Amino acid sequence: MTRVQTEYQLWLQDPAVDEQTKQELLAIGSDAKEIEDRFYKDLEFGTGGLRGVIGAGTNRINVYTVGRASQGLAQYVKGTGAAEPAIVLAYDSRHMSPEFALEAALVFAGNGIKAYLFPTLHATPQLSFAVRYLKATAGVVVTASHNPPEYNGYKVYGADGGQLVPEYAEQVIAQVQSIDSFDKVKKLSQQEAEAQGLLVWLGEDVDQAYIKAVTAVSQNPDVIREISGDFRIVFTPLHGAGNVPVREVLKAVGFSQVQVVAEQELPDAQFSTVKSPNPEEREAFTLAIAQAKAWDADIIIGTDPDADRMGAVVKDTNGEYVVLTGNQSGALMVHYLLSSMKERGTLPANGVVIKTIVTSEMGAVIANHYGIPTLNTLTGFKYIGEKMSQFEKSGEHTYLIGYEESYGYLAGDYARDKDAVIASMLIAEAAAYYKKQGKTLYEVLQELYGSFGYFLEKLESRTLKGKDGVEQIGRMVEAWRTNPPVEIGGTRVTSMEDFAQGLYGLPKENVLKFKLEDGSWFCLRPSGTEPKIKFYFAVQGKTEAAATQQLNGIIQYVLKRVDG
Repeated sequence: MTRVQTEYQLWLQDPAVDEQTKQELLAIGSDAKEIEDRFYKDLEFGTGGLRGVIGAGTNRINVYTVGRASQGLAQYVKGTGAAEPAIVLAYDSRHMSPEFALEAALVFAGNGIKAYLFPTLHATPQLSFAVRYLKATAGVVVTASHNPPEYNGYKVYGADGGQLVPEYAEQVIAQVQSIDSFDKVKKLSQQEAEAQGLLVWLGEDVDQAYIKAVTAVSQNPDVIREISGDFRIVFTPLHGAGNVPVREVLKAVGFSQVQVVAEQELPDAQFSTVKSPNPEEREAFTLAIAQAKAWDADIIIGTDPDADRMGAVVKDTNGEYVVLTGNQSGALMVHYLLSSMKERGTLPANGVVIKTIVTSEMGAVIANHYGIPTLNTLTGFKYIGEKMSQFEKSGEHTYLIGYEESYGYLAGDYARDKDAVIASMLIAEAAAYYKKQGKTLYEVLQELYGSFGYFLEKLESRTLKGKDGVEQIGRMVEAWRTNPPVEIGGTRVTSMEDFAQGLYGLPKENVLKFKLEDGSWFCLRPSGTEPKIKFYFAVQGKTEAAATQQLNGIIQYVLKRVDG
């Protein structure tokens, strides 16, 4: 019997596995390929936690793989030496999210760890805030962000409210891997956990504290209230956790004209109105744009299922609605926040902006204009959160805003993960502020291009599946490392930054960034979670036409070499 067949039979015979799960497995008994896919490996607990297709099997996310992960995390937390260990849990609108969150909470309780659980779906940034607010030892949010409906996931947070960086994630992974049978998973019943005070249902006080923390970052509430009656927002939570907190925050800072896309307002684990619940894609805004046109809205805002990413849609000079890129929204928010703080005399001398190495330099150039330095981190908001916590302890910098090109933003220091709620507030506030001056956000963006140069970016990727694909990606990166280009389209390549060498004090990561003489750059970054390699391109030109020509030239060169 092969390993796959052995594992399959073990699940069918294990008294710890419930009858419904066994029936699901018996139903696929004649499908050898399906059995193999479900059992050929354990669903890996990586640096970001678990993520996988929902279903029975070792290579699926289910109450058993969640229980195993939770037992490993419980062992890690108890090993930290915390006097009164506690873990906060939140979940989004996906299939099985409430069940997985409760399962994890009962395993923590079974290990003598207090579990604070939100009773309804909540945004990822609310979890990050709550870990800090409740002074917990760790946090878990059950979400698969904007993956397809058949997926779910399990993200782990540290005591600072940030996702675990590799150093600590690896310690959790080691504990999870030590759980070699479900018999080792300790668990209380819900009744036992509640009776012993080890399962605590969170109340409205935590939500209100979060709303207060977010709205405290508002820069011009008087302007909002003044123009509120004439400023229209269309908002879509894309069936996710952003519906309540975004609307509460917009209302709290004074926005009165807010329409929600009714078809996408309520939780829907199938995300049935979109191909993908991803505010990075224009298709996700189809219903919102139609509604905005009918109502003549000033701005459209969309948040992903766990409300950590925000996308904005604004009118261009022809009155057409255009989706801002993550880089554009980030630059606009940096400009609005810093200019407002300077105007009010609240811009700290030791302020800092933090972004990732694959994010546009436009925000950094704008920040520099206001005398504020920008720090770069590796891709992933956990690294921005890590820097925030370091500065909180050292006092070296006052954190103002951090962002990444993939639509993740955080202003203020109340959390340690990207927050679509505060991003929704800030982008709407900026749009209202400039409308009072007779300008749209799009026009402000064009002004910024005129002042600082026309920045243009593009992301391309290649997926190479299977073990061979992973090896091919490795060879590809190594070929660029050992044989870097000297020039592209007549423009000299001035440097190659190899982040596998641990540059600038950052953790080592297999990423290459090439800088050109004219300020352009491109980056090769293999995905850590899937057989994919991403190519980031960025240019700075005097005009849109010049920047477009530059960008197309670099993309053509790089992809021709890659595909060749």
